[in-house]
Amino acid sequence: MYRIIKREISLIESAKKRGLSKNIINRFRNLIYTYYDQAKRPLPWRDTHNPYYILVSEIMLQQTQVGRVIEKYKSFIRNFPDIPTLAKASRSDVLAAWQGLGYNRRALALHDCSKIIAEKHGMKVPDSPEDLAALPGIGKATAASIAVYAYNIPAPFIETNIRTVFIHFFFSEECSVHDHTILPLVSTTLDPENPSRWFNALMDYGVMLKKREGNISRRSTRYRPQSVFAGSHRELRGKVIRTLIGTPLRSEEELILDTGSLCGEISSVLEELQTEGFIVRDTGGRYSIMK
Repeated sequence: MYRIIKREISLIESAKKRGLSKNIINRFRNLIYTYYDQAKRPLPWRDTHNPYYILVSEIMLQQTQVGRVIEKYKSFIRNFPDIPTLAKASRSDVLAAWQGLGYNRRALALHDCSKIIAEKHGMKVPDSPEDLAALPGIGKATAASIAVYAYNIPAPFIETNIRTVFIHFFFSEECSVHDHTILPLVSTTLDPENPSRWFNALMDYGVMLKKREGNISRRSTRYRPQSVFAGSHRELRGKVIRTLIGTPLRSEEELILDTGSLCGEISSVLEELQTEGFIVRDTGGRYSIMK
């Protein structure tokens, strides 16, 4: 690690003096790849070229740590091994398989993605970042990452680990770093021969930097402290969904008892979940997961 740090210091100082020259780019790539060759993380979605598996992993990895995703990814793929299986599945089954990851909107988005891909793309995950970004729950960054990892297309994108690397090397003395100043550097330094390997290497270097240096991304304008989950509105939403997966057809009064919430709190959550397509209310006033 001492050699890595020494090379980092030399590269940072050189970049300050000479800008992003071809020599700096080559040294930067060499350093990132050297670390990756020595300390590559063994992640299950790196062992496949199946675009559907990549789609699942990238949506799961939104706002969720890798350690929590690994086992859920494996079980989800076992339950829904391909686009047709997921597209035909019920919302309840998809949400049940998703439990433990949080941010249940992503489960519905992935389910809706599979239906659109089945209907409009001949069961094939699109390879165009533009087509991918048009799918539910997939923004520009996730669309680019899917194109990179599934099809090895050189599409630049930024996420927290990549942001960490570029702030560390090229904005070492700056605060409030904007993504629009980072993205041109991501594009310029990208390895066009093997963008999938390159971005995996950047991700792993970013993980290492976080462990060694702390949260460098605090110096990004995109940084937002994570809100407390316990007792939050988001936790109550999750409790309602878990209850209805296990025990469908519950009244509002029963859900209050099931979740330990207050009447006003549960009413707001039930209204939201209906609007967002998670649950439905029957004529008897009982709730269930939307089919």
